[in-house]
Amino acid sequence: MYDIITMGSASIDVFVKTKEEIRKHKSHTDLCYHLGEKILVNDLSFHTGGGGTNTAVAFSRLGLKTGYIGAIGNDLQGVLVLKELKKENIDFLGGVKKGDTGYSIILPSDNDRAILSYKGINNSLETRDVHFAKSQWLYISTMLEKSFSTAQAIMKRHQGKIAANISMYLARQGIKKLTPFLKKLDVLILNREEAQALTGKKDINHIMDSLGRYVKIIVVTDGFHPIHAYDGKMHRKEIRRVKVIDSTGAGDAFGAGFVYGIIRVKNIDTCLSYGDREAKAVLSHIGAKEELLRHL
Repeated sequence: MYDIITMGSASIDVFVKTKEEIRKHKSHTDLCYHLGEKILVNDLSFHTGGGGTNTAVAFSRLGLKTGYIGAIGNDLQGVLVLKELKKENIDFLGGVKKGDTGYSIILPSDNDRAILSYKGINNSLETRDVHFAKSQWLYISTMLEKSFSTAQAIMKRHQGKIAANISMYLARQGIKKLTPFLKKLDVLILNREEAQALTGKKDINHIMDSLGRYVKIIVVTDGFHPIHAYDGKMHRKEIRRVKVIDSTGAGDAFGAGFVYGIIRVKNIDTCLSYGDREAKAVLSHIGAKEELLRHL
């Protein structure tokens, strides 16, 4: 039996650093490139990414017996992903399918980044692709289209506990449409924008009231603003600001650290600290996996 199995995307992440133009507005900052201009790349690096494999590596490095379910293409990128899973002692329980492995081009800038995300085969996982295995926990990162239906089918068969970290793609569907999914969860992790989109509420107390009807433990992150968690009572953790090199994968790292704490039967405040430590390790480096911790 596995300690945990993750489900979610796999990708190759290409970090492209240029001398970009930063354009600041009242409510946001834009990363700008001029049409018709040849732009020199100052630095280029390749890493594996995707919520499913990022969290799998995080759990495995912390000593949990880990499996990963996802769709990987039968291309060179897929070979690289499978090679890294093996290196990190993670069993691949998904399917290698005809098509392209997910691919992301990440354009980093001051404290943030823009991502051009090509899902490739990620949304095409079918139940027949899955090597079902028993596990104490199932951790679901965002899966869309056919893959989301497959995730729901696996959730029905799974007899242990379930955690999920959804993205805006799913959150925008709203709490009513996602009710059957939410009712299966023991832990839900999302950021404030996703929580607001999912519930239609702005105030954190109203958000927790809405989601608490369905999920036992809810965590809402908010950048370097305090993290809120709810397990029948509200918890609040202040966050110390650090220098951000790249934020790609920080949400995955936080989610894995938090759930690892739950698995180890730690209190909520300790779990929040674990998540924060994992996230900060990722924020301080390029790549979603390179500096994931081996001890918390």
